[in-house]
Amino acid sequence: MNDDLVLRRQVCFALYAASRAVTDVYRPILDELGLTYPQYLVLLVLWERGDDPPTVSELGAELRLDSGTLSPLVKRLEAAGLVARRRSTVDERRVTVALTDAGRHLRDRVEQVPYRVAAATGLTGDELVALRDTLTRITETIHRQKEQ
Repeated sequence: MNDDLVLRRQVCFALYAASRAVTDVYRPILDELGLTYPQYLVLLVLWERGDDPPTVSELGAELRLDSGTLSPLVKRLEAAGLVARRRSTVDERRVTVALTDAGRHLRDRVEQVPYRVAAATGLTGDELVALRDTLTRITETIHRQKEQ
């Protein structure tokens, strides 16, 4: 039997299982806030952008989500009163997504989420940074190769 085909040796499975485990940690924490994990990611981008709201396409590019996935997320966040979509007066095809006051204020309630998730991993701060940097490098390398 070829040892390279053993499940526990597969990087793809380790990434998949770890991703599911981390998402499972986020779920109850975000449930307390009335958010899903993808909604949390959208809000992270918007909080980071501050007074410079992205277009829907910029938001999708940042999160690596297609419009079919992103549009329902934004609509649910808008229905919850956390974001507002606005058409550009210059180019009606461009729609920006901006935080509402409620969306901006939610940030204060969310500040502990990364710390709670980090504690659940059992890794040190340095280990988490190294892991994040490695995963980012893998993602960027694969996307760069696909674009060639």
